[in-house]
Amino acid sequence: MTTTTATLDALRSGELKGITRLDLTCDLQEFPREIFELADSLEVLNLSGNSLSALPDDLPRLGKLRVIFCSENRFTQLPEVLSSCPQLEMVGFKANSIREVAAAAISPRLRWLILTDNQVSTLPDSIGSCTRLQKLMLAGNQLAVLPEAMRGCVGLELLRISANRFKVLPEWLLQLPRLTWLAFGGNPVSAAPRPPSAAVARLQWADIELGEKLGEGASGVIHKAHWQPSPLEAGHPVAVKLFKGAVTSDGFPAEEMAACLAAGNHAHLIGVIGELTGHPAGTSGLVMPWVDPEFRNLAAPPNLATCTRDIYGNDQRFSLALVLDLAKGLAAAGEHLHARGISHGDFYAHNVLYQPAGGCFLGDFGAASFYPPQLSEGANPFEALEVRAFGCLLGELLERSEAETEPEQDERLQSLKALQLRCMAPVAASRPRFAELVATLEALRP
Repeated sequence: MTTTTATLDALRSGELKGITRLDLTCDLQEFPREIFELADSLEVLNLSGNSLSALPDDLPRLGKLRVIFCSENRFTQLPEVLSSCPQLEMVGFKANSIREVAAAAISPRLRWLILTDNQVSTLPDSIGSCTRLQKLMLAGNQLAVLPEAMRGCVGLELLRISANRFKVLPEWLLQLPRLTWLAFGGNPVSAAPRPPSAAVARLQWADIELGEKLGEGASGVIHKAHWQPSPLEAGHPVAVKLFKGAVTSDGFPAEEMAACLAAGNHAHLIGVIGELTGHPAGTSGLVMPWVDPEFRNLAAPPNLATCTRDIYGNDQRFSLALVLDLAKGLAAAGEHLHARGISHGDFYAHNVLYQPAGGCFLGDFGAASFYPPQLSEGANPFEALEVRAFGCLLGELLERSEAETEPEQDERLQSLKALQLRCMAPVAASRPRFAELVATLEALRP
């Protein structure tokens, strides 16, 4: 046995000896000392959903511990003992009441830090020593500035600072060499949401027949549904997203809804039919076109091991023709969004639906942010970040592309690899814009 959702009795009986992951949710008031009996094997400890407010001073006895989750507890400060754990690299304290993050609580070993939905107003300069930090989740706090010492976070790729108090974003932040996925909506610095490019229909809940649940994310639940606008019209299969109200790891659900509406329709976006009104509980929602079940997710989201990289099937391979088709479609979607001052913020393969015969849709606007429209012209640091995300995705496709033997196809493959490297350039200003990517990719198609 390597992992379990345990009971306190099972822990105390010793039957969990040798597990590598422990999930323990049973209204704990104090850290169970019996956990130390697992010190020889325990790597992941999940104590979320309890009533803890402190961790023991001898926590470093868990010498193999790499990951700790203490979300939805009662911590008011990030425990300083965390930085003394010799192997700890992922720390998650979402939805506590944390106001203080002391310098001594930050370990330079960190790869992933989650402080979403707390009351943090300042970060210590010691975070600048975290050169291995790849993912930093800070949405739903009270931050107005980031310490300039964070220039040292040269490995940072994903940053969530939505739903805070930022009036400006530091210029150095947008120039970090590996920053790729940034969400900053719901701050004073984010531009006012643009109105939809066309009038958006307001659809009545009474005209919707909700069907099976298709999926659930941080911001809401998606259902298959049937929409019948009137008794005289034929019904339509649709998808309905019902939004949750609370702040998510990406920001406010309302910001996602506004971005979906402002993005409008495009051949490579899932699009919106209308805004749902009249829900009996007052829940916000969107009605979206039904996507043929032949379309599937291009990849699965990152896990604890991959951190910022999506997960593909072991046997997943793509022809060069399909790589070109997907790349051009996604670049066109990126061009469309940034022409409207919208940064997607989560430009990932796991948010792409595709079919092996060709065709794709970019979805999930949970991390979307609005920026001033004038940046759509000339130098655009937000587009440069998104182009790097596109480069990561293209690189993943190329790694899994089928070998080409014909000289003409091999030449296209080498051109694609060169284009991908340009998208990954450490200096943001030297990356191509989406319009150039679209034109280049179109020229490469046979």
